[in-house]
Amino acid sequence: MIERNSFQILFGKKIEELRVEKGLSYRQLAQRCGVDHSNISKIEKGEINIRLSTILELAIGLEKNPKELFNFEFDINKYKTED
Repeated sequence: MIERNSFQILFGKKIEELRVEKGLSYRQLAQRCGVDHSNISKIEKGEINIRLSTILELAIGLEKNPKELFNFEFDINKYKTED
């Protein structure tokens, strides 16, 4: 069973890393991508599950290819289920 939101937390940390790397505040990123600044904070903390359209908006705001938002270590083998 996948830990409640471990993937969301790792994704959020990557978003935070990219935002800080660009020197952007929550509000600045929100203005760039049309996502409410309070949701940026929740995404970075892994508190909410987001849609593909939001991933695209974040990528645009961060000026990154969407696949770069998923460039983090995640051990999928921990979560495999036995058939």
